[in-house]
Amino acid sequence: MVPITPKLTVDAVIILNGKIVLIKRKNPPYQGNFALPGGFVEIGETTEEATVREVHEETGLSIKIIKLLGVYSDPLRDPRGHTVSVCYLVSGEGEPKADSDAEDIGLFDITDMPKMAFDHNMIIDNARDDIDAILSKM
Repeated sequence: MVPITPKLTVDAVIILNGKIVLIKRKNPPYQGNFALPGGFVEIGETTEEATVREVHEETGLSIKIIKLLGVYSDPLRDPRGHTVSVCYLVSGEGEPKADSDAEDIGLFDITDMPKMAFDHNMIIDNARDDIDAILSKM
């Protein structure tokens, strides 16, 4: 018998040209809201590989992973069911272009973040010191 477990996801806090890259969600849940790029990890894929793939699919950007920010596992974080997200801080390269399940892309100043889907505002708040440290070197 296969155990029932939470689904594994990834999220990326992308720094591009001194701004944070967010996608506007094309699909439910939270359709039309901004969110961190990310998605479900596929079988046979590492979380790092999933992060690179999901960011490219949704934004067209190439990324370099800077560090693991944390693991977010609140059973209520996703209305579709229990998900556990591995979240990375990354630097982006290229010209952002909405694709896949992204309706649009926004570049935001860390001091002016919109209300986001899921627990993504909390992720940004938790990563603020790391983001500020990188931005101060730019």
